[in-house]
Amino acid sequence: MLIGIDASRAAREQRTGTERYSLHLIRALLRLDGMYQYRLYFDRTPPSGLFPEGTFEPCVIPLPRLWTHVRLALEVARHPPDVLFVPAHVLPVMGTRRSVVTVHDLGYLYFPEAHRWLDRLYLAMSTRWNTWRATCVLTDSEATRRDLIMRYRVPAGRIRVAYPGWDESLWRPAAPAQVAEVKARYGIGGDYLLYLGTLQPRKNLVRLVEAFSRVLGASSHSHHELCLVLAGRQGWLYQDLFDTVRRLGLEPAVVFTGYVADEEAVPLMTGARAFVYPSLYEGFGFPLLEAMACDVPVVCSTTSSLPEVAGDAALLVDPSDVEGLAQAMQRILVDDALRGALVACGRRQITRFSWDRCARQVRAVLEAVGRAEPIPLSSAELP
Repeated sequence: MLIGIDASRAAREQRTGTERYSLHLIRALLRLDGMYQYRLYFDRTPPSGLFPEGTFEPCVIPLPRLWTHVRLALEVARHPPDVLFVPAHVLPVMGTRRSVVTVHDLGYLYFPEAHRWLDRLYLAMSTRWNTWRATCVLTDSEATRRDLIMRYRVPAGRIRVAYPGWDESLWRPAAPAQVAEVKARYGIGGDYLLYLGTLQPRKNLVRLVEAFSRVLGASSHSHHELCLVLAGRQGWLYQDLFDTVRRLGLEPAVVFTGYVADEEAVPLMTGARAFVYPSLYEGFGFPLLEAMACDVPVVCSTTSSLPEVAGDAALLVDPSDVEGLAQAMQRILVDDALRGALVACGRRQITRFSWDRCARQVRAVLEAVGRAEPIPLSSAELP
């Protein structure tokens, strides 16, 4: 069987959640036994060593615009794989007979104000197309599976949940010297709370800054150097965030790092007193697992998939409740017993997620679709 995979997003240099999902899932699929052939489609020459040599057939088909719906569509029409998998983008408008696509979230429906109108239009059109055209739709969580059934009336029998994993080779507690080095690089003098992700309205960072301001007002003298570190590249509609920091006079206490590469993200996470993720909506939430892997306690939202990912290893807070968020951060700063309990729960929680398990579930779906057989149940649906 020949499995074709759109690997274009995996080859991006600065990867957000969906690109990282694509990269790690493809790597995990290629690590499995050589039962099937894989053809990976790229819109540019991928970096050397991105995937193990000899485990796949590369197909580099560059085109500056409309790559998916013109170049990829023509390629799969001319030389069709038995099944096409699109892990982080949209299916071509033509050329695919049997296909599997991952829909990561429907946040734009719940919080349209957190997206530019053109982005909302594109997300709505591409998601509807994916769910209509794909033979099977994968989701990262039960929350997104329920959303697809409720909001887009996708038949439950065409959706399967495959929980993503986390990069076990990368995310582990960093050495104290590495933490000190990265703190010095970003001018972080003392303790800090950390957010890691794109700066965009859906991440609820304005309320995070407002809550942090209340924490500073309530903190004991021992936390007079406490910082809030907002690490990640600027996404869109982020001006309100900068304006809020200025309005509250928090410029010395809020550190914007910009995009952080993996080699700096690990020690930055390790050194944090807590990882705070008050997002309004997430299809999964990789940073929660990464914080747990670094033995860092977590504060996160009660919304969407985040309780699924966090389990009992986080303080869950209504993301619209600024005072509740401030109280959770204050608790985690001063209560060492609570911190220790959350770290211990986090070590257990991350064992539920692995790329190998995810890849095996996805491969079973690809196998069934490619052979036009019944799609196996996901682990969450098994009796």
